[in-house]
Amino acid sequence: MSENTSLRFLTVAEVADMCRVSRMTVYRWVHNGDLPAVRFGKSFRVPQAAAEEFVERAAITSDLDQDGGSGVTAVG
Repeated sequence: MSENTSLRFLTVAEVADMCRVSRMTVYRWVHNGDLPAVRFGKSFRVPQAAAEEFVERAAITSDLDQDGGSGVTAVG
């Protein structure tokens, strides 16, 4: 492999397939600033590393939620 392949971009459709969500959801993440993207003309491209990091963060957050981290405390 060449050293020039350090930065690869994914289309919104590829990110949507990777995350098993709709393209509209990916556009929402981009517009909210949750997922970094670069605009080329009328299209958005997401750096592959950013997409992978986004998925890892989501998995970590999901694990915390399943561990009872709901923030609700039983009183009494």
